[in-house]
Amino acid sequence: MTRKIFVNLPVKDLPVAKDFFEKLGFEINPDFSDDNAGCVVISDTIHVMLLTETLYRTFTPKEIADTATSGETILCLSADSREEVDRLVELALDSGGKPIGETQEAEGMYGRAFQDPDGHHWEVMYMDM
Repeated sequence: MTRKIFVNLPVKDLPVAKDFFEKLGFEINPDFSDDNAGCVVISDTIHVMLLTETLYRTFTPKEIADTATSGETILCLSADSREEVDRLVELALDSGGKPIGETQEAEGMYGRAFQDPDGHHWEVMYMDM
């Protein structure tokens, strides 16, 4: 059995969040999407569940992190080349994302980071093995 991961993220505006990820080239799986959730297909084994804050609160008694002042997690995606890192991050920035930090480059690794419209921290990393 191939293990899959479903990352659940709270979002303030579901249509905006879904549109952002579609602009990055990811598909929304309609079988797992409705007015309260959108399933972003990153790959065959990675899915991001965009959940309205109301739905997200039904899964945890904890407060939703204020991404403007708190770091909740860093989500890192691999890329096949430096050019793919730049392409995906530039798409994110052109689609409403915001840059985070400086370009990272050291010992065969190249990466850049951005925030999505809800302030979730994403990195795209190429590792030249």
